[in-house]
Amino acid sequence: MDKWGYKLNDSVYTLAEMAAIGMGIARNTFSDRMKGGAHLLAPTGSDLKKNDVGAIFAGFHYDISFMTIHGKSRYPGLSLWTREWEKVTLNFQPGCLFVQAGATFEYITGGYVLGGFHEVTYNEKTKAMY
Repeated sequence: MDKWGYKLNDSVYTLAEMAAIGMGIARNTFSDRMKGGAHLLAPTGSDLKKNDVGAIFAGFHYDISFMTIHGKSRYPGLSLWTREWEKVTLNFQPGCLFVQAGATFEYITGGYVLGGFHEVTYNEKTKAMY
């Protein structure tokens, strides 16, 4: 678990540097401010035996972090909202990760980057796989 957590953390540092370069600012603008910060590996605990379709494991929100990175879960249920407020269920491709900006990224860029809204629910696809 530690090895995977460090790989996720390293990926976010790389993405922060890529974002800075893309914005035309110094490469280390964001990554230097991340050093020593609270980096949390926090899977959403979901009891599929006690719940059924419609259960909300992590309601509609966006994270306070700088970025949130997700690997593929064993079960589907992660949805996000587009800027047009369309709900989209994520379909992870093999070997891919999903990254969302959090409130800190939104604040530090003065709204240039917007935090991503998402939720985790027990849906029909979750039930079919369980």
